[in-house]
Amino acid sequence: MNLRQIKISLIRFSLLTVILFASVQISFSQKADCWNNFRGNIALQGYSPAQLPENPSLLWSFKTSDAIKAPPVVCNNIVVVGSLDGNIYGLTLDGKLKWKINTENSIEAPALIIGNMVYVGNLDGSLFAIELNTGRLKWTYKAENQIMGSPNYYSIGLKTVIIVGSYDYYLHGIDAVTGKGLWKYEADNYINGAASVHNGIAVFGGCDGYLHLVDALNGKSVSKFEVATYVASSAAVKDNNAFVGDYDGQFSCLSLKEQKIKWSFINDASKLPFLGSPSIYDGKVYIGNQDKYVYCLNINDGELEWKINSGGRVDASPVFVDNKVLIANLRGDLLLLNKDSGKTEWSYELGSPVTGNPAVIDNYIFVGADDGRVYCFGKESD
Repeated sequence: MNLRQIKISLIRFSLLTVILFASVQISFSQKADCWNNFRGNIALQGYSPAQLPENPSLLWSFKTSDAIKAPPVVCNNIVVVGSLDGNIYGLTLDGKLKWKINTENSIEAPALIIGNMVYVGNLDGSLFAIELNTGRLKWTYKAENQIMGSPNYYSIGLKTVIIVGSYDYYLHGIDAVTGKGLWKYEADNYINGAASVHNGIAVFGGCDGYLHLVDALNGKSVSKFEVATYVASSAAVKDNNAFVGDYDGQFSCLSLKEQKIKWSFINDASKLPFLGSPSIYDGKVYIGNQDKYVYCLNINDGELEWKINSGGRVDASPVFVDNKVLIANLRGDLLLLNKDSGKTEWSYELGSPVTGNPAVIDNYIFVGADDGRVYCFGKESD
């Protein structure tokens, strides 16, 4: 190899290194001004580095034509939310309609934002790719049954795979640019939640009661192991452990390496379902339950640190933000709880049930409710 060839090889290696580094940053970094999927990052950890005003005020609400079940997402100063009216809406930060697309069926799945693209599924099993800034439809992919969970993604080099589950029993891998199906992985029952992504592995539970680990690039099974009879929620992953609740009222930490349950927590007095996903931060796991309680558990052993009655069933997932735990419940309450004690530090009564967790960025909270409105909280201008 001559000197010129060596230089070309070094340049190519440098470019590949930059691309790979960039892809890792795109996949795993999290910013205070972007909440791009319903849990904030691809590991679905429910954490944001954003800061909130001390006493957030209601700044505006935007009315859709039917109930909102899907959590909103926000990035690049655009709020995206789907409604049971079949429309996906793009709103400005001051609550003005920027665009909307009629998908012709109800939307319960949260959207995903990657760069200038929005990906969202509806109840006829269609997944749409939409330009974030313009609302222009780029492509549509069709599963064989409804999509209830948020899409997620994995990027390596110049390749990005959109990963979404369906009631057709399949986890689908789709090319983010073209909408072409790349692979399908078959579970043994409905896939209701979203897959988290950890080290290139898609991790998800299903109505078959298993936790599945699937290669995000090719859809090949890595492993699966039994968790419960029915897993409706999405697993959060941290440090090679998955944290997930089930319909029998058990919340578990599962070792992805050892493929076994490390610890489990259950409220024997109620044994009601965990339908939301946990928030994980600083050695603690926060999770709500249909028994109305919010629980704080030690991440290492599952020991109960505190619990507090929120006043209504908690189907929405908590969000850890600005050193507090943000909770919404089916009574229509929005609460900021002290992370160490669970004491309520701020609350607002929406008066309409909330099933999807809030989205947060610096100075703003966005939440959708059964009354068909998107609400925005923040600091009123002086």
